[in-house]
Amino acid sequence: MTILSDLFQYNSNWNIILFIIIGCSIVSFAIFIERLMHLRRSEIDTNAFIIAIRSSIQGGNLVQAIQICEQTGGTIANIVKAGVMKHNRSKEQIEGAMELSGMIEIAQLEKNAKILSIIAYITPLIGLLGTVLGFIQAFSEMRASGLVDISATRIGEAMEYALVTTAAGLVVAIPSVLAYNYIVSRIEGFILEIQTSSAEIVDLLVHREEY
Repeated sequence: MTILSDLFQYNSNWNIILFIIIGCSIVSFAIFIERLMHLRRSEIDTNAFIIAIRSSIQGGNLVQAIQICEQTGGTIANIVKAGVMKHNRSKEQIEGAMELSGMIEIAQLEKNAKILSIIAYITPLIGLLGTVLGFIQAFSEMRASGLVDISATRIGEAMEYALVTTAAGLVVAIPSVLAYNYIVSRIEGFILEIQTSSAEIVDLLVHREEY
């Protein structure tokens, strides 16, 4: 119990509160970079892709349409491919295949993003815990020393520790909130593109014989 208590002391060489906050910052940064790279890999020129797919479908060349999807890659291309693969089925089955593929692709886009939100939420609380422990240590110093022998330096160190942990928690939380909301906004943009592109492809596949 004494060893565990020492880990939370402001003058400990193994300050667990600050170590946890630093660890959260590293995880947050790593996830943000990984999500950015994944989103970048998933991006395509949607307009050019849809024009190429439309031309292939209207020309009755569905094999070429599938090849375009495979060569293009990315979230939207994978979803469109799922629909084109069901070109000889009913409208409901085509929509079902694209919806299922869309759920899988969106899950891949959202993977680990929620961790950013969790870090943004818990790091201020961890910092607040450090603040409370710092104040407890300060009052403990005051009680142990008495009003006559009280050390302003020791009290100041405890107060400083209390404020540093709160500041550290906020320093990690604020960028994490911004990063999470940026990732979410990018994903929402993908979802909008998916919905518009899917609706057009379904319409093309269902009415391709009319062209």
